[in-house]
Amino acid sequence: MFHFIDDKDFLSNLRSTCADLVNQLKQEINRNDVMEVDAYLVGSGARNLITQNGNEPVDLDYQLEVVSLNGIEWNECRKIKEYVRNEYNEILCRNGWSDCSDSTSVLSTEYRYFTKGNNTKFKIDLAIIVKDNKGNWWRLIHKKTGNFNTDEWVWEQGRDSKGLENRVSKLKQNAYWEEVREVYLEKKNHYLRRNDYNHPSFICYIEAVNEVYYKYFNK
Repeated sequence: MFHFIDDKDFLSNLRSTCADLVNQLKQEINRNDVMEVDAYLVGSGARNLITQNGNEPVDLDYQLEVVSLNGIEWNECRKIKEYVRNEYNEILCRNGWSDCSDSTSVLSTEYRYFTKGNNTKFKIDLAIIVKDNKGNWWRLIHKKTGNFNTDEWVWEQGRDSKGLENRVSKLKQNAYWEEVREVYLEKKNHYLRRNDYNHPSFICYIEAVNEVYYKYFNK
């Protein structure tokens, strides 16, 4: 079952190591003339909600937000993801990591571990997103068919994502964050018991925030 990680040294090293790699990627892309991006830790990782299932590895979720494009159209999703993937692999190689893998919704690194202290394995899951002028976020999805030439790459809207950070702020201001933590952990374990792998950490995070928010503020 999932539990919150309370090893502060491990969490500090985890965030520092992963942030360094993702920031290198951000800086490298922004030095070029293809796109402008921002990058940040999201959801559970950004809110001290990092969980672990027993002794299994830990995933840290980052988003690479595409702010603008130059020479690539917004509907050229395959080009966007392949460009980011190639740039990411260069950064990973420079730091002694293997190439990332391209899953449906994220670019995932290999699993690593620290040689000193807590040796829990961890990896980075990097999603490519864009935000529209209404505050909704869209994630770049690679729909796989088993044949790369017939695969599809599309922007898929994040469910119930509009105004999420405003809801988070209001919950914290009104001392409801501990309840969000409890609901988040319940949801993680609920989907685990059902062998439901279509609800990654960030989706559980959105669901927990919205459930507690609407319980108190949208009666």
